[in-house]
Amino acid sequence: RASAADTPAAPNSVAVGLALPDMFGHFIGGEFVEPLEGKYFDNPSPINGKPFIKAARGSKADIDAAVKAANDAYTKTWRLASVTERSNILLKIADIVEANLDRLAKIETVDNGKAVRECMAADLPLVIDHFRYFAGVIRAEEGTASEIDANTVSLCIQEPLGVVASIIPWNFPLLMAAWKLAPALAAGNCVVLKPAEQTPTSIMTLMELIKDVVPPGVINVVTGYGNEAGAALASSDGIAKLGFTGSTATGTKILQCAAEKLIPTTLELGGKSPNIFFSSVCDKDDEFLDKAVEGAVLFALNQGEVCTCNSRMLVQEDIYDKFMEKVVARTEAIKTGDPLDPATMMGAQVSVAQQERILNYLSIGEKEGAKVLTGGAKNDCISGGYYIKPTILSGTNSMKVFQEEIFGPVTGVVTFRDEEEAIAIANDTIYGLGAGVWTRDAHQMYTVPRAIQAGRVWVNCYHAYPAHAPFGGYKKSGFGRETHKMMLGHYRQTKNMLISLDKNKLGFF
Repeated sequence: RASAADTPAAPNSVAVGLALPDMFGHFIGGEFVEPLEGKYFDNPSPINGKPFIKAARGSKADIDAAVKAANDAYTKTWRLASVTERSNILLKIADIVEANLDRLAKIETVDNGKAVRECMAADLPLVIDHFRYFAGVIRAEEGTASEIDANTVSLCIQEPLGVVASIIPWNFPLLMAAWKLAPALAAGNCVVLKPAEQTPTSIMTLMELIKDVVPPGVINVVTGYGNEAGAALASSDGIAKLGFTGSTATGTKILQCAAEKLIPTTLELGGKSPNIFFSSVCDKDDEFLDKAVEGAVLFALNQGEVCTCNSRMLVQEDIYDKFMEKVVARTEAIKTGDPLDPATMMGAQVSVAQQERILNYLSIGEKEGAKVLTGGAKNDCISGGYYIKPTILSGTNSMKVFQEEIFGPVTGVVTFRDEEEAIAIANDTIYGLGAGVWTRDAHQMYTVPRAIQAGRVWVNCYHAYPAHAPFGGYKKSGFGRETHKMMLGHYRQTKNMLISLDKNKLGFF
């Protein structure tokens, strides 16, 4: 694989000035290597639909090489590294990301299509913070020692699992990589990471930046298609854990692979998150009401390509007209266009397939009788790009567009009479990843979130993902908790040393 320094930039204008090579190979054993079958695939930018780079098309042979490199590194290097060494390496990764934030944000935008202002203000700062968070957490950890009796001591020691397979989605390429890499490395594991085929470039740029900081083989990245490289990684005999973020359908297959090998797994899957607005929100026309209106419009964050997208809006019926007038106006004020323009608020969908999926759901909603309050169509911002207008549908919670994950800038609004009905509608879904509750009533701030079946309930806020606030799902949204020190437990196993200090035998034999 040629380096960025000696290969001219790809011809797509959106990649000019980003110092990208014509192609990236796999990152295995601390270096970039050619795919063993010699195959590459085009990576188009959602901004204009044109390829801007090629990515290696991984095969089982590439996965096997990456898993071997990871196991070698684990045995010879990483499992022997002290907590201080691991922590310092995570801190160095964070520093490198921070020093290269502008370039990484722009590459992420070209790769994914999201607005660069989101990459600059949210994605990359969160990447930095999560590496620093886990670097700090492990420096303060302690094991446990218990005195069972006068002559018996029990020691509990947390040990890494070995090699972790991480399969991540395309909606937050660098952030999802950080959510997986930071705790896995902090816990002492090596990683083989498979990014989504739609967004293989930004993570490889990061590997290029940190390759001299991380010992060879500790992080390995194989790009390619899910049914090829992804399937080979999930079924590999050389891994000790599977971590996956993506759709519930694929998560079920991942769980089957883990079950066949009897290895642990964590799954962060789909969602159909309710965002509930109680009457008290409109008691005053003040800053809080303005915040709540923004909270409703946050369904358009990241083009709606968020597992916790507030894709169901529940508004108490007595404030519906007043509140929705403001929400529709705020939605129509969203500036769409070139994602690389810092003024753009909402960018492109990740692929033409995703764009078509969203348009298909809009057609389904129309046939079901849903009313379009705003949007509801393609948005021809840039020729060849994959754009959708931010859309609000009015309908009933039984409609497909209210029950199935669309993964686009689409939310459906329904009304409710009282608190009991709001909770019933919120829980009427197979998912349980996120939810929002907006109220001025202190009683509702506590009791309603407790009644909602979701792993993360935002109260008077939405779409905040800070480190040290555990994130994960109920029901068919998966299991395991990320972005918190408890995630370290998912990457470790407990060794108990039961030590007898008694010189005398038991006396049984």
